[in-house]
Amino acid sequence: MSMITERPVKSPAARPAAEVTSEGVGARRDVRAVISAYVTLTKPRIVELLLVTTVPAMILAADGLPSLWLVAVVVVGGALAAGAASVINCYIDRDIDQVMRRTKRRPLPTHTVTPRNALVFGLVLAAVSVVLMAAFTNWLATGLTLAAIVYYDLVYTLWLKRTTPQNTFWGGACGAAPVLIGWAAVTGSLAPAAWALFAVVFFWQMPHFYALAIKYKADYARAGIPMLPVVASTRRVNAEIIIFTWLTVLSSLVLWPLGMSPIYGAVALAVGAVFIVEAHKLCRRSARGEAVKPMRLFHWSTTYLTILAAAVALDALL
Repeated sequence: MSMITERPVKSPAARPAAEVTSEGVGARRDVRAVISAYVTLTKPRIVELLLVTTVPAMILAADGLPSLWLVAVVVVGGALAAGAASVINCYIDRDIDQVMRRTKRRPLPTHTVTPRNALVFGLVLAAVSVVLMAAFTNWLATGLTLAAIVYYDLVYTLWLKRTTPQNTFWGGACGAAPVLIGWAAVTGSLAPAAWALFAVVFFWQMPHFYALAIKYKADYARAGIPMLPVVASTRRVNAEIIIFTWLTVLSSLVLWPLGMSPIYGAVALAVGAVFIVEAHKLCRRSARGEAVKPMRLFHWSTTYLTILAAAVALDALL
């Protein structure tokens, strides 16, 4: 009779403490890396910027502080919706992201997350956001939320972005939609002031994203994306930056007589003047063939929108 002797297996308790500790730390790092990758897919900075315009719109619609429960629902639902749209955008754009220097370190190009998992994650976030809005707001706010996700991913990302240099213009409705969603969640309708705020965010996106496209012009060209700075003359790009910057500021002033006080008006005039000056500076440097420094306008445009949104909220609360 032969005897088969099994090789003893060390239990974790029998392993050297250093080995166990090392494996534990490694496992925790892996979990953090995976979580970080999924969060990155949602593009948190974009989500944050969208919410900056949503809450002030809700405060203005309520003419004061709305229900904190409603604000929480719209903030969470809006964040999930914006995150879902960004995740699905990353899934669709994974072919061009891997050839652009700005995006090649995203989770899909680096294979940190599989395309299938990213798509499922995005669809789940979208479903949860729409269900949340339907359960606790109203059908107008819910419909606008769903429409924004569908438009951004299927119309803008899948079609407009790859086919026309006017992609930023036609895609601007997505970025401005949170203003309408927040307003609709409070009132169940859309007033002229809501559309004025929508116009501000809509027109603002052109100088904001054209500045970014100038910075990464070679990237977009490499990927075959017809962003305006890639396919149009410098003169055309400069003209559109100036026109849409002025339209942004004028739209902010249209809001003034729609129930806003001189506090808002003074802020809108002040930050609007700086925004216009920065846009003209960029275009003047560009026309002279000097170093353009487009990220200066990009970052200031973000500051402009944040200050203006804060002024809307403060004015409504006071």
